[in-house]
Amino acid sequence: MTTFVQLIAEACRLRLMRGLEDSLETCGFARVAGVDEAGRGCLAGPVVAGAVVPDPRRLVPGVDDSKQLTPEEREAAAAMIRRTALAFAVVAVSADVIDRINILEAAREAMRLALAELRPRPDCAVVDAVVVRGLPFPCLPVVRGDQVSYAVACGSILAKVERDRLMVELDAEYPQYGFAEHKGYAAPEHLRALAVYGPCPVHRLTFQSVVPREAFA
Repeated sequence: MTTFVQLIAEACRLRLMRGLEDSLETCGFARVAGVDEAGRGCLAGPVVAGAVVPDPRRLVPGVDDSKQLTPEEREAAAAMIRRTALAFAVVAVSADVIDRINILEAAREAMRLALAELRPRPDCAVVDAVVVRGLPFPCLPVVRGDQVSYAVACGSILAKVERDRLMVELDAEYPQYGFAEHKGYAAPEHLRALAVYGPCPVHRLTFQSVVPREAFA
């Protein structure tokens, strides 16, 4: 009985997360995409965006804001999202581009590119908090979109899983920083490694924790 109740509760939770997309569909937007990014607050590595057009008939149990899931839960959900989605795309924007155009614009560009890759093309997109322009369909920015939109939550999971994978690869190239463990965030061990070794080519040099402003004085 407990398992049955849990299944019903999960189905209801997912339907609530689909509320925004269902409303958009009643307005004539048949294919609704969600897009989110991962790695915006990191000191190293790319910012990665995931865009997904979920199949509303095949909701994936466990989908939630990626920050609320364990790595194992994210991996399992990501595999099911890829298997069931009508379309998905993942795009990474590198640290040197982040330094050139700033992290907000880099995150915006990653999301724009991910949405542009979707085939079939969505009729509209829900974006986590950021205004995205230059696409042939409307994009609706929603604060905390990864918490209130199923499609955005799917995008957040794909983005996080892909970025974590890329950071593990970078750890093999630059093992002294511990990227596989902290994924480039400002963990104490990362800051200690920066103090000892200085930044490497995948660090974001415009971030003060990587290169303090007084270094340019």
